[in-house]
Amino acid sequence: MQSAILAAPVSRSRLWTGRAISTLAVLFVALDAVSHIAKPAPVVDAFAQLGVPLHLSIGIGVIALISAALYAIPRTSVLGAILLTGYLGGATAIQVRAEAALFPVLFPSIVAALFWGGLVLRDIRVRDFILGRP
Repeated sequence: MQSAILAAPVSRSRLWTGRAISTLAVLFVALDAVSHIAKPAPVVDAFAQLGVPLHLSIGIGVIALISAALYAIPRTSVLGAILLTGYLGGATAIQVRAEAALFPVLFPSIVAALFWGGLVLRDIRVRDFILGRP
């Protein structure tokens, strides 16, 4: 017979801090995704400068929106964080390939850290996993 291990609940302040950080990161990615779909002039220029074909813009935006939605749903938030980490890793790779300045190269990693930081603060299971606790 297996006994269930009950984790201590997340403190109220930690939970709300995690939610605030997660909301900020989701809103940023959602705004970015919508701009990829709408294709205003700055997006068209950025795609040209980075050497990314513009016809990929809508697909990239849809992937970002789906990943952000998965992250925003508590039950699928870990899957969303994993997908967003891959998405933002691709953004970093594109910036490195284009020999961009330091900030554009680091910014996707900062956003990924916000996603994981928010998740760690609001989900005790993720925090225990990352810290190697049983």
